[in-house]
Amino acid sequence: MLESSLRDRLRHIAVFEGAAGEQLDALAGRAVLRRFLPGEIIFTEGEPSAGLWILGSGRVKAYKLSPDGDEYVLRIFGPGDTFNDLAALDGAPNAVSTSAITSATAWVIPAADFAAALEADHSLALAVIRGLVGRQRRLVAQVEDLALRPVTARLARFLLEQVKDPTLAHPSVTRALIASHLATTSESISRSLRVLERAGAIRFDRHRIVITDVAALREEAQI
Repeated sequence: MLESSLRDRLRHIAVFEGAAGEQLDALAGRAVLRRFLPGEIIFTEGEPSAGLWILGSGRVKAYKLSPDGDEYVLRIFGPGDTFNDLAALDGAPNAVSTSAITSATAWVIPAADFAAALEADHSLALAVIRGLVGRQRRLVAQVEDLALRPVTARLARFLLEQVKDPTLAHPSVTRALIASHLATTSESISRSLRVLERAGAIRFDRHRIVITDVAALREEAQI
């Protein structure tokens, strides 16, 4: 039953859409299902890679820690997302750490089995390359934001991303988590939210942030 569930899920993940049926069967048969509690570490930077991870449910964050222990959240993953792609491909240690934001389930496909599937199915290999290129572009955009845009502009861009990405709009994505992702503090996020509210771009509905003027928000985002 678990293999069937993963096989069906793989068919709806962009990376695996063009893969042959026998490859999906083989990958699903080798995958191991893991369950995690909120805050539980999935893997740590520098450890040997267990393989490619596929998130079944919940929310997971990938992050780096500074020497002082400050956390920078690189990415927030939702159901259907894959993560630890690089280490699964090149056999190097994990490049980041990950932990569960909420209760989560995830499958891990051993790196050797993932590599064998790529060698056997060129369409799958090309899809993986396209996925990595997309993540590289996203990373470049993040670096650009951090280097060139003030906190309010970065926050406005994040709120616009929430409109398109249900993963980022989940209630578990708190102000503290947003602050960590935008490399700032919760206090700075609160100040920037007030700026956006005064600009008429957002309003507050109890603890929810409601976008009231997309054009104004785009202007604050410097888009």
